[in-house]
Amino acid sequence: MNTYFSQLIVLILLLITSCKPESQPQPPAVTDPDFEVDTVLPTGDERYLHEDSDYIFDQDSLYTFELNIPGPSLAKINANPAAEQYVEARLIFQGDTISPVGVRYKGSIGGFVGCVSGSDWTNPSGFKTCTKLSMKVKINWNGREERFFGLKKLQFHSLNLDPTQLRERLGYWLYREMGVPAPRSVHARLIVNGTFSGVYALTEQIDGRFTRYHYEDGKGNLYKEIWPITMDGHAYLDQAYINALKTNEDENPIVERIRGFGEEIAATHPDSMQAVIRKWMDVDEIIAYAVVDRAIRNDDGAFHWYCNGSSCENHNFYWYENPSQNTLHLIPWDLDNAFENIVSNRNPVTPIADDWGGITANCTPFSYGQFQFQQRSAACDKLTAGWASFTEEYEDLLTQFKDGPFAEAQTDALLDAWAAQIRAATLEASQTHSDALKVADWEAAVADLKASLVVARNK
Repeated sequence: MNTYFSQLIVLILLLITSCKPESQPQPPAVTDPDFEVDTVLPTGDERYLHEDSDYIFDQDSLYTFELNIPGPSLAKINANPAAEQYVEARLIFQGDTISPVGVRYKGSIGGFVGCVSGSDWTNPSGFKTCTKLSMKVKINWNGREERFFGLKKLQFHSLNLDPTQLRERLGYWLYREMGVPAPRSVHARLIVNGTFSGVYALTEQIDGRFTRYHYEDGKGNLYKEIWPITMDGHAYLDQAYINALKTNEDENPIVERIRGFGEEIAATHPDSMQAVIRKWMDVDEIIAYAVVDRAIRNDDGAFHWYCNGSSCENHNFYWYENPSQNTLHLIPWDLDNAFENIVSNRNPVTPIADDWGGITANCTPFSYGQFQFQQRSAACDKLTAGWASFTEEYEDLLTQFKDGPFAEAQTDALLDAWAAQIRAATLEASQTHSDALKVADWEAAVADLKASLVVARNK
């Protein structure tokens, strides 16, 4: 997504974030010791070498991860988190030390709002002012071949903008339960240089390890945030697809599948789009994606087309090409703003104006929401309109969704179990850091989330 559209999203974050201290922030003092990040060669008996990623993403466990970062290195990334520079560190997990690994802060513009000292929120800069920022740990640092429970990277999401601390985990779980490949997400405790940082969402990286886990043939191309066709309905030139590749990009990439998909969409009359979709996609999977997406109001996802003048685009998705089945699969990403707009349009930027398949303003950009930013109806896109035409399949899957994973007894039980997992850690964080989420506020937010799900089921 380009800078303009990212700026639109971040305005709401300015309103709801409570990270930014009211007083003039001061850079954190460097009190952490300096030390050499040594190389620790595994003996071969370490658990992380032999078990797979299901262990890390066990829904019944709350694991603790420790990062040891030399003081000067921590000061370096704290001085400008938005630079997303890696430094060397040690990762300690259940008695095993993985060293060295790479560590950096991560996030789009919204991930740093209220948490860095720079005054221009459209261009995050300055030193770190919040206790928690999302972090990425690179296991395959400097070509390291050993994997950590089969993973190359770990992502710890700060949850700074989610007072429930549960939305990301619940959203991805609902997609997966409906047969949509989506990241696994659990909670984790993170300790940095001996100090408890707080509760994070440990969310699966969408990369080659993800595709190998979620698809029978996972060696195909993975693309980030490129639609198969342009806004005006044409396939892109190959280089545009190549630029979006996240796997196989260094292996003389061939993008003929997604380009062929785009060319068929472009050449097909809207009334015949179902045949193209059946040829290239798993219909139940993509319609289930739409069912979940609209029920949880993932309004900052693939179905929100943000506009700047006559130019519109969507974001927060990946595409995967399955080479054996010659199919394409849409993958959801970044659920920070999901569940917000169920009862009312609480977020003045993200709300989608239309019901599923609806069209406003004859497909011209129109203003909507409290901030009156422009959007374009998703069904003006030929592919999305084709999906929306599967009305019988949509209704059948919606019934399955409401009677199954989205049933009140099911979601309430999950939220209660996950809240119980992180209650002690949430209390510990509130007692450790002045900017941490207060337990009473967290409990109220969880209750509000449950109430909003009742409304969603009845819509």
